[in-house]
Amino acid sequence: MLVPGPPGEDQIIPLTDIYHSKATRTRWNYVVSGLDMMFNWVVRVVPKPPDAQETQAEEAPKTPAPKNVSFQFPASASAVAVIRHLGRGSRCSLAISQLDGSSLSKTLLTEVGQWLGPTLEGLSLPGASLTESSLLALLPRLSSLRRLDLSGLDSLFMSGAFLSREEQREQVRSALCGLEELDLSHLRYLSDLTFNRLTYCTPRLRRLALAGCHIAFEFDPYRGHPAGGARDSSALLSLRNLRRLLAEQSSTLTALDLSRTSITPQSLRTVAQVEGLRLEELSLQGCKELTDYSVEVLLQHQPGLLRLDLSGCTELTSRALQAVSRALKGLQHLSMCRDWRITDKGVAELTSLPSLRSLELSECTHLTGAPLVKGLSGPRAAHLESLALRSCTSIRDVEMSSLAQLCGGSLQQLDLTSCVYLTDLSVNAIATYLHRLVVLRLGWCKEITDWGLLGQKTPTRERESEGETGPCFTRTFGNMGFFRPPKSPFPVRPVAGEPAPPVEQSGAGLLALSQLQVLDLTACCLLTDTSIAQVLCHPELQRLSLSLLTEISDASLAAVARNCPSLTSLSLSHCRRITDAGVAKATPYLGRLQHLSLSHCENLTDRSLLCLVQHCRRLRTLDVSVCKGISISAVDRLHSQLTFLENVNCRFVGGVDLTLTL
Repeated sequence: MLVPGPPGEDQIIPLTDIYHSKATRTRWNYVVSGLDMMFNWVVRVVPKPPDAQETQAEEAPKTPAPKNVSFQFPASASAVAVIRHLGRGSRCSLAISQLDGSSLSKTLLTEVGQWLGPTLEGLSLPGASLTESSLLALLPRLSSLRRLDLSGLDSLFMSGAFLSREEQREQVRSALCGLEELDLSHLRYLSDLTFNRLTYCTPRLRRLALAGCHIAFEFDPYRGHPAGGARDSSALLSLRNLRRLLAEQSSTLTALDLSRTSITPQSLRTVAQVEGLRLEELSLQGCKELTDYSVEVLLQHQPGLLRLDLSGCTELTSRALQAVSRALKGLQHLSMCRDWRITDKGVAELTSLPSLRSLELSECTHLTGAPLVKGLSGPRAAHLESLALRSCTSIRDVEMSSLAQLCGGSLQQLDLTSCVYLTDLSVNAIATYLHRLVVLRLGWCKEITDWGLLGQKTPTRERESEGETGPCFTRTFGNMGFFRPPKSPFPVRPVAGEPAPPVEQSGAGLLALSQLQVLDLTACCLLTDTSIAQVLCHPELQRLSLSLLTEISDASLAAVARNCPSLTSLSLSHCRRITDAGVAKATPYLGRLQHLSLSHCENLTDRSLLCLVQHCRRLRTLDVSVCKGISISAVDRLHSQLTFLENVNCRFVGGVDLTLTL
C-alpha cells in the first residue's frame, strides 16, 4: 500500500501498474505515472534537502527516512524499467511474484542483480516457480542482502541438487555471509542435504522460519528407523540436522518458527536444551501434540523469550499459562488463540507481567474478563498496547468497562469481534477511555446500536410515557442492572436526504477516537444512517468495514467518503440500500481507495463502475459479485481502463439465476 506503516516495520509499496496480464498493453506513460506516484510518496516521508528549506524562517525538524521500504510487484515486461529506476535510489527490498522459468523471469533476475545487487537488503519471491540456475546466477550478486524469503519455492529443492557444487556454495556464501533472516516455510522437498548446503552459506542467521515443513522429529518413514541417523537424508529434514544448526549458530540465532510442524514434546525439549541457544522469539502455532509439561521444560531452558506464539496448541491448559507467567518475566508478546482448554486460572498472573505489551486470547471460549481486570489492577500491571479477545463470548459489559479504564493510557489495538454480549455500554467505555486506539474491531457485536456510537443514553418507553426519574433498566444496559449510561454531550441529529455534518462531542461517542486507522463494524445489524453518517469522521481512517449493515443507505456512504479522506479499503457487501446515486456522490472523495467490496449490492448498475473509472484510479481489487444490475461487459471495460487493477470478483453478475447452481 502507499501508506507508511508503523515506525520500524516494513513498508510495502505495490507497483500494480505492471501486472502481467496487461503486459502487452501497458504503455511507458503508465509505468512513469506509477513510478512518479511511488517516488512522490517516498519524498513525502524523507526530509527535504537543506537548500529546499532556505526560504523558511525557521528550519523544521528533520524526520528520519523510512526503514525497510519494500516494493512489491508481479513479474512482467514493464518490471524491467521499474527495477532500473529503483537502482538509482537508496537501499530497499523487493517482493516479486509469479516468477517462473521463462526467459522474461530470467531477464528480471538478471536486472535485479545488475541494478540492485549492492543495495538490495531484502528479497521475497512469493508464488514463484524458479529454476535453480536462475537463482544461483542472482544470489552471488546480492552482497548486502539481509532478508531472504524462499517459502513455498518447491521447484528449487525438488531435484535435491540445489547448491550441490562446491564452487557455487563458496560464491553464494561470500555474498550471503551477512544474511540475518531466512524463511524456508512450506517447503515440501527440503531435506538434510539441501538444508545443510543452504545454511552453510548463511553463517550468521538471527531468524529462521521452518513453518509447515516436513520435519522428521521421531521416525523416518523412508528408512524405517528413528530419524537422526549417522547419514544425512536426501528426502527429509531431520531433528538431528536442525539441532546441529541451532548449536552452530547459537551465538546469533534469536528467533525460530516451527509452526504447523509435527514437533513432539520430547523434540521440543531437545530443541530447548541446545547448549548456548538463547531464543528471544519462538512460534509454535498449530503444534497440536505439545503438552503443558513440554512448555514448562521449554521455559525453564529459554527464560529470555520476549515473543511466544502457542496458538492452536489444543492440548495446552491453564497450567501452561501459569508456567509462562512464572518463567518469562520479560515477555512482551504472547499469543494463545484457539487454545480451547484455557480457563481463567493463570490469566491474572499473566497480565501482571510488567513488560507485556501484546496479548492474544482469541477463541478461548471459557475465558471471562474478571481475571484480566484483576491482573491489570495490580501495582505492576502490564501496559498493554494490543489486546485480542475475538470470539471470547463470556466477556460482558462490566469487565469491558473496567478493562477500558485500566488500559486507557496505552492500548492501541483492540479486537472484540464476535463478543456477542457486549452492548452500547462497552462502546461508550471504549470511546471515553481508549483515546489512543488505532485499530478497533467490533464485527458481529449485534447488540451495539446507534446510541452507543453517538454516545447517547438509550431512551425507554417507561421514561417517556411515565416520566420516571429512577434507575433506567433497558435492553441495552440491562446487563449492568442499575447503572446509568453516560450522559450525551450533544443532541442526535437525524439524517434526512443529505447527511448532516459530523457532530462534535467530548468523548462518549465514536468521534472521540480521533486516531483510528482501522474500524470493523461488520454485521452490527442495529446500526443505521443515524449514527454512521454522523460519527464516522476520522481523517486518518484507512480501512473500514460496514458489511452486512442492511439499514444504511447512500447518506452514510456519502458522509463516510467525505469525512474519511484517507480510506484505502472499504467493504460494503450486502448493503442493499446503496445505489448508483450514493456511489456517484462518494467516489469523488475516494481517490486513494485501493480495495472495494460491493458484493450483493443489488441496486448498483454499470453507472457505478463508470464512477469508479473516473475517480478511483488507484483501485487494486474490486468485488461486485451477485450484483444483478452490473453487466460483464462493464466489468471488462473497467478492467481495461484502471491501470492498477489486479483482481475483480464478478461472479454471478448480470442477474444470473443462482438456483441453477444449487
